[in-house]
Amino acid sequence: MRSICFSVLMLLVLGFSKTAWAQTTWPKSITTESGVKITIYQPVPESLKNNQLKSRAAVSIQATKNADLIFGAIWSDASVLTDRTTRMVSLEKITITDVRFPDVTDTVKVGKFKKILETEIPKWKLTMSLDVLVATIEENQPAGDDKLNTDAPVIVYRKQASVLVFIDGEPKLVKDETSGLQKVTNTPFLIVQEGASYYLYGGMCWYRSASITEGWALVTELPTGITELNKQLLLRETADEKEARLSHTGAAPAVVITKVPAELVQTSGDAAMKPIEGTQLLYVSNTDNDLFMDITSQQYFVLLSGRWYSSKSLSGTWTYIPASQLPADFKRIPEGSEKDAVLASVPGTQAAKEAVMDAQVPQTAKVDRATATCTVVYDGDPVFEKIEGTSLMIAKNTSATVIQSGTEYYCVQNGIWFLAKSATGPWAVSDTRPKDIDNIPASSSAYNVKYVYIYEATPQVVYVGYTPGYTGCYVYGSTVVYGTGYYYNPWYGVYYYPRPVTYGFSMHYNPYYGWGMSYTYSTGFFHYTAVVHPHYGYWGPPMYHPPYHPPYHGGYYGRQPVQINNTVNINRNNNVYAGNKGVQTNDIKRSGSGNRPSTQPAGRQNVYTDQSGNAYRQNKDGNWQQRNNTSNQWQQGSGDRQKVDNQQRNASRAQNRDAGFNNNRGTGAGRTGGNAGGGRGGRR
Repeated sequence: MRSICFSVLMLLVLGFSKTAWAQTTWPKSITTESGVKITIYQPVPESLKNNQLKSRAAVSIQATKNADLIFGAIWSDASVLTDRTTRMVSLEKITITDVRFPDVTDTVKVGKFKKILETEIPKWKLTMSLDVLVATIEENQPAGDDKLNTDAPVIVYRKQASVLVFIDGEPKLVKDETSGLQKVTNTPFLIVQEGASYYLYGGMCWYRSASITEGWALVTELPTGITELNKQLLLRETADEKEARLSHTGAAPAVVITKVPAELVQTSGDAAMKPIEGTQLLYVSNTDNDLFMDITSQQYFVLLSGRWYSSKSLSGTWTYIPASQLPADFKRIPEGSEKDAVLASVPGTQAAKEAVMDAQVPQTAKVDRATATCTVVYDGDPVFEKIEGTSLMIAKNTSATVIQSGTEYYCVQNGIWFLAKSATGPWAVSDTRPKDIDNIPASSSAYNVKYVYIYEATPQVVYVGYTPGYTGCYVYGSTVVYGTGYYYNPWYGVYYYPRPVTYGFSMHYNPYYGWGMSYTYSTGFFHYTAVVHPHYGYWGPPMYHPPYHPPYHGGYYGRQPVQINNTVNINRNNNVYAGNKGVQTNDIKRSGSGNRPSTQPAGRQNVYTDQSGNAYRQNKDGNWQQRNNTSNQWQQGSGDRQKVDNQQRNASRAQNRDAGFNNNRGTGAGRTGGNAGGGRGGRR
């Protein structure tokens, strides 16, 4: 059983609130029917393993109204349910595992106290913020994926407005039944053939070329077939798209075609450098890329899909550099500065630690065995190939992830495991995973399904969840990256099934919303085609819309508009379970359109505890005092006050981070995990 146990401690951290979003100040008090007052101070998460969260909190007990307070600590385990869309967690189960009161030898009293807690706490509706959890967890550092691919993609540098058009290998032309034109199916962009020429749709303009791979130029006069297609596209325009098209006055970008994994790095003219205060780093200010120069080494550094690459020249050869080998000044980039978003990709920073912890938090759901359904369509008879290093086989000719294990067949669809005795079904909700699933290597396109879990099951329902690895976010070393870095061969047959990609979409990490696609077009011309031919599957990053999900109908006329310098924040609304038949998620609402109630900073109002159960507080001068239960006095102590000091700083940071999500919720503007305002930049 592996549940979302991130929360015991967070539950405590956010408070024992009776509404899903209300957050009050610490400490929290319980008064029992017999008049005993128990006060719980701001908890500290200790570790997370599978679905069990362990935490501790300082507590005090007052037996009667005028009695002296006795201070100690409690330890707890919990299972929780998570809503990553609102970044909220609720407590499912909680168990008090230990209670300690230094200098108190009356075990009978300690036992009574423990029983009171175990009786009272489960009565409350406990919720917490994910951001508080990841900022305050103490020691947990999950093992990263050590076999991801870090080879540099093709990195194209341009000084003028350009757009990168990715074609998945050699162009594949198929006749479109609606328009009668030949269409390139293995690209997210709309490219069609009319006569001897090819036409590329830019949303606000058309390009023409005699060759798909080069020579694209703007065209104003369209042949009959393209004119008719353009009319159909205009009929499907939204009001906002029409307004943008009619009001746009910018120049059309140059077209850069690539048939291999690639990223576009571009500046508006020659690179303009600005210094980063307190460092020997410069950042390029006239670009949407995370592009730097280290003055000491005279090397350029660029961050792509969470991976760092360096070069002596912007137009030169780029080489992967492990994040641990970055110049030390990257750690000194100030939070709240223009480029603080990259701190999540710099080992040793608090932002990186929080990103790693966030990658361990699952989205959870309860699946009804009787009503949840799975549909798998193959291009012909099922075709399987072996998954290297395992006893498993994977189906090649379907957009779903179908795995053969012995005589059984498993399918992961919308974050749920299904089981069948035949590759073609019928499929039933599974309460087990293939035994070899955790050995799937990153070089397999099925790699992401190892991050889809089954926690518990009853005859009626199965409790499931997936961590961000399912949608492409992986821990690598001590930071997070997007995608495995491997290129996966698509399926070409009567139908075309694309596979997840790592590069080509300018993936950027946002501490509030996860990974998002940032389009460095420097123009509002282009539309990314999110929906293609109904048999061809989805294009793009799996978190945008998983390639394993059965495709919608509607052809290439369905599209996702992309505006200038705007990021499509994917994880923000990325609950794969939402809207699926027979699936219930723990949707925790955040009340109102803006901020939640403010909280006082953690500090003098709180009491903290170390791992021995000693209680500490800050006096009015900011110095730490330790509680002596024998003398009932606060006095200078000898415990590990540095760790207690860290607890206080992390608690304050957690509140700022949580406020940052609320401030930027619905705007996608936040960039940093460090300050409540989210930094000055608005790109991510």
